[in-house]
Amino acid sequence: MRPLPYPSLRVFETVARLHSFSRAAEDLGMTQSAVSQHVRALEDWTGCQLIARGARRSIATQEGARLAEAVAEGLGRIDATLEALQATRRRTVVNIACPPGFAVNWLFPRLLNFDSEHPDIPVSISTRTGTDPGDGEGADAAIRYAAARPRGMHAERLFGERVFPVCTPDLGRRLKSVADLGRHTLLVDTHDPGPHRPPTWESWAEETGQTLPAARTRRFGQSNLSIQAAIEGAGVALGREPLVMDALAAGRLVRPFPQEGSSRFHYWFTCPPAALEQPHLRDFRDWLRREAAALDGGAVHGN
Repeated sequence: MRPLPYPSLRVFETVARLHSFSRAAEDLGMTQSAVSQHVRALEDWTGCQLIARGARRSIATQEGARLAEAVAEGLGRIDATLEALQATRRRTVVNIACPPGFAVNWLFPRLLNFDSEHPDIPVSISTRTGTDPGDGEGADAAIRYAAARPRGMHAERLFGERVFPVCTPDLGRRLKSVADLGRHTLLVDTHDPGPHRPPTWESWAEETGQTLPAARTRRFGQSNLSIQAAIEGAGVALGREPLVMDALAAGRLVRPFPQEGSSRFHYWFTCPPAALEQPHLRDFRDWLRREAAALDGGAVHGN
């Protein structure tokens, strides 16, 4: 195939459409001389006069009109195809914001399941600390850890949580009673002050009727850090069920005591109401609900 003079074709089509070399130059951000050179080069390439030049208007010849129509149609189809490709990419990427502990300990291990079901839908994750990460800049949806249904958006409860001490199997064998915690380090999650705070060691002890001994503590700003510290044998963490269930199943952590506390907090899938009109986000939401149902006994509630 002969190499086509694509730049000259675009310039020529603009001249033919606007009936003016000067207006085409202004539209394209070029000099009038450069526009004229492109058209002349295309006429030399085709061996035909394409533009009948006039003092006030320049009109395409019969041959030029045929070529201008073909160029306009071709460039239009190219533009439409490129826009469709870009739109397809935008439609098929799920951008989700969530707390770091949820991302590391629950979501990441399960994403391979989603990838195998939907290999054409990439998932991008941003993390936000605190009990309410918000949607995050550029996020399509968010997982919120909150005591009440988030307002002002579509919200679906995924699951709640139970809380209980967790530690390594070796350390667990040395803990015969809650009083033995006094000889070990309690791993503590720090939380933002507010009217609703996630469960603490103190609330677990009060709810389960235990007396919490004085013990050395080590504080962490994120729950995934305290869980990892427990896995490394640094002490005993207050495990939140969704975040420790995989480590318990794998034997990296154990529950040294049977007592468990409840939590007012739940994990919520949230997004702007119109966002679920996008098929890729509905697919991700539906997958989340199926995964969550396994943890919450099937009690996954809609909006």
